[in-house]
Amino acid sequence: MSVLFRVVRSGMTRRRTQTLVITLATLLAVTASVLAGALLVASRAPFDHAFARQRGAQLTARFDARRATTAQVAASARASGVTGSSGPFPTTTATTAAHLGTLSIVGRADPGGAVDRLTVAQGRWARRTGEIVLAVDPEGPPVRLGQRLDFPGLPGGPTLTVVGTARSVSRTADAWVVPAQIAGLTRSGRADGYQMLYRFAHAATDAQVTRDRAALAATVPKGAFSGARSWLSVRLFATRETALYVPFLVAFGVLGLVMSALVVGNVVAGSVGTGLRRIGVLKAVGCTPGEVVRAYVAQALVPAAIGTGLGLVAGHLLAAPLLADTSAVYGSVGLGVSAGVDLAVVGGVLGVVAGTAWLGAWRAGRLRTVDALAVGRTPVTGRGRGAARLAARLPVPRPVGLGLARPFHRPARAASMVAAVVFGTAAVTFATGMAASLGEVVTAKNHNAADVTVSAERPGGPGPVPPGTTRATAAEAAAVRAAIAARPGTRDQYGSVTAEAQVAGVTGSVPVIAYDGDASWGGFVMVSGRWVRAAGEAVVASPFLTASGTEVGDTVTLAVNGSPVRTRIVGEVFDVGQQGLRVFTDLATLRTADPDLHPTDHSVRLTRGTDVAAYVKHLNAVLKPLGVSATDTKSVNGSDGAVALDTLAAMLTLILTAVAGLGVLGGVVLDTHERIRDLGIHKALGMTPRQTVTLVIASVVLPGLAGGALGVPLGLAVHRVVMPAMGDSAGLRLPDVVLDVYRAPELLLLALSGTALAILGALLPAGWAARVRTATALRTE
Repeated sequence: MSVLFRVVRSGMTRRRTQTLVITLATLLAVTASVLAGALLVASRAPFDHAFARQRGAQLTARFDARRATTAQVAASARASGVTGSSGPFPTTTATTAAHLGTLSIVGRADPGGAVDRLTVAQGRWARRTGEIVLAVDPEGPPVRLGQRLDFPGLPGGPTLTVVGTARSVSRTADAWVVPAQIAGLTRSGRADGYQMLYRFAHAATDAQVTRDRAALAATVPKGAFSGARSWLSVRLFATRETALYVPFLVAFGVLGLVMSALVVGNVVAGSVGTGLRRIGVLKAVGCTPGEVVRAYVAQALVPAAIGTGLGLVAGHLLAAPLLADTSAVYGSVGLGVSAGVDLAVVGGVLGVVAGTAWLGAWRAGRLRTVDALAVGRTPVTGRGRGAARLAARLPVPRPVGLGLARPFHRPARAASMVAAVVFGTAAVTFATGMAASLGEVVTAKNHNAADVTVSAERPGGPGPVPPGTTRATAAEAAAVRAAIAARPGTRDQYGSVTAEAQVAGVTGSVPVIAYDGDASWGGFVMVSGRWVRAAGEAVVASPFLTASGTEVGDTVTLAVNGSPVRTRIVGEVFDVGQQGLRVFTDLATLRTADPDLHPTDHSVRLTRGTDVAAYVKHLNAVLKPLGVSATDTKSVNGSDGAVALDTLAAMLTLILTAVAGLGVLGGVVLDTHERIRDLGIHKALGMTPRQTVTLVIASVVLPGLAGGALGVPLGLAVHRVVMPAMGDSAGLRLPDVVLDVYRAPELLLLALSGTALAILGALLPAGWAARVRTATALRTE
């Protein structure tokens, strides 16, 4: 057995507490680092990774079944530039009686293929007629396996059973059935069209995709090519959504990595520093400075390696559910902790441990033997005496005064405790504010302040009428409005109708929501400007302003039914519906282009104290003959991302708080071991175990208060930077109500949480100090 091995084993055996602290510190540090690294990697181009893994369709083409045969459509796969294809798949569009509305349905025998390999998220793939697989839609209503979907508008009223859900990175359909089922979902008894999925040699730009599209159209009869969707438009939408989460992940990732390095470095440095006298003994018995350095580096690396191994296991276990939430948010599949993250974390943490231990041991090894022996037992003259004298004059019990003065004896160690508390408090502050901000975002985006909504009884259930479908006459709209006004309990109401328009600079149609009445109370949160007050005015969201190159105060022309409608933008509203491209205006504005446009939906606000259920029941009795119905169910869409972020934030905050508490615990353990003889003297003079606990806890009160006072502003600053960055990443400007979520009482509690965190970290060493015997304390190094 070598001398080095005996020294390492002896050191670890004698200093079990510090060995345990190093193990725990590295365990939590590696766990936090694995989570942070995995999330950072997952946030890097998640759509591109998923698209490549699933061989997404670079062009999803539609063909008219009346103008081309299956063979002619299949022959398009031989067009110039095509490197892969799937199809042709028969397609149709059908409306369900459920709240899923109108579905784009594709007949597909299996989820695999050369292009657009679907991933079954729940259940299984459809195997026979009568079964349907729905596309995963985080923004849509919940779907359960076994649910039956009725199609009452089709011959025979077919009913399909939901047997699974699937995810298409190319977003090629709303649902899939076996090919033989398509005929039963059409009025004609045959497919309405065919879908082909392509990959090309060159499709990285809009110009290249346009050329590829033209090449495909040339291979089929004229008029057969009815449309196509580029992967670039899908990518733009997906990256706009996922970019929202990147600043959040970066913020928590950086906090986790910084805290891990800080805590591990301080614990290891302190462990080496408290062993100066033993280093002196080793030198006295003949160990060289190099042997001393190697021994102390090994004493730190062995428990650190154990903690690293356990931390990797814990990190992977915790990362699995978090990455599952992240996968749902990103619309991706198969996210996991990469080997690169593991290697980087292991190398980084062990590098910090080795470097810190080497530096401390190297400095101690250079000391003369007599100096090492003296430093190990003799405190620095004068350090902390002023603070001790001041604490003695305070009107507090003597143990409290002694504890308050302790941090000034070791200011560097006290600073490390403060730093740990600062980052822990900052993480709690940021997570608290982010959760509140996300709650405000969900509230603001839904525009559902109405107590009751009235809509036509149509397939797909309540909700905005798709343009070009159901239209209300003037008499029908007036009758509904009068019935609502006559009902006791009605406070306010407004009607709404959806139309479509074209706007210069904006690709495709733009939904225009026109209101008959004052809709300003309907849950619309303004970012700037004001709500619509008169005809010819409109409010839009940030993405519309960006796409159209306009600003609040500019005039924009809407082409409605081919007629130009000039509107002045008077405000910027927070809205994410239809990618933030909707226009909100007064109904009188659109009637210049469509005089027969009348409200199809109505929103009602009730007087305080009205029984909502009774109101809806009696109102429906009046509305039934009119073909409309009322409901008090509020539409809450798009909250899955907020829930996922809240889950991520809660888990990461818990881990970072544990790391911060361990940083305090490590500092208190080192301080208690270093001053154990002083503690023995206090016990010999009559200090009770309860007073000992009070002394140790009081020693972390000032670092806790300082850390809390500094951590709250840091957390506020991170929140103030990250939340607007999240909005900018999604092309949105956030309103003040989303950013100004902190209140004075909450800030005070958050600041005091730093002290609570420090006290929790000090409880274990305080209990150990209270239990140690006086004679043992006087003998201990």
